[in-house]
Amino acid sequence: MTAYPSPLAKALSVAHNRGMMRFALALFLALAFAPIACADQSDWRLNRMFERLSQTTLEGEAAQLESSIWQLWMRSENEDSNILMRLGVNAMNTGDYPAALRAFDRMVKDDPNFAEGWNKRATVHYLMDNYDASVADIERTLALEPRHFGALSGLGMINVEINNHKGALSALEAALKVHPYLRGARHSIEELKKKLLGSPT
Repeated sequence: MTAYPSPLAKALSVAHNRGMMRFALALFLALAFAPIACADQSDWRLNRMFERLSQTTLEGEAAQLESSIWQLWMRSENEDSNILMRLGVNAMNTGDYPAALRAFDRMVKDDPNFAEGWNKRATVHYLMDNYDASVADIERTLALEPRHFGALSGLGMINVEINNHKGALSALEAALKVHPYLRGARHSIEELKKKLLGSPT
């Protein structure tokens, strides 16, 4: 990837309507889910990846690092969680949110230290308009993985939905701090600052 309106960038754009944001989010989830060897948010390789992500000046390298980070996040050492992850993501991508929620409910119950389980359940709650539940799961995700730019971006999206521009700005700035190449976040930050200043967009 060289040009970064990625699916995530599209999903973060405050200019998009809600339907487009949801379509972009579903597309991003489909692209991000790629199984590799056992890992999770505690994988030792993540520290090196995030360090390099903060240093690189190459967008292509940043895109590769983002993909590798997601692949580590998406895998648990608990194989049952990996099966539930596949079931839940497949259900989410076909619009069967109740089935996805059941899969992720079981995952967070059986594997509560797996950050991505909470993040995926937060995503389903967002898609079902359960914003309070989504925020609660985002908080659990960030407690386990404070660098989770996906969860921070999701928090920004929820705050955009409820017109909490200050909260959205704070979340997206935090996401950009850990992932400087989230251009969708950068554009959204600029738009939110205009709104907070009362300037025309």
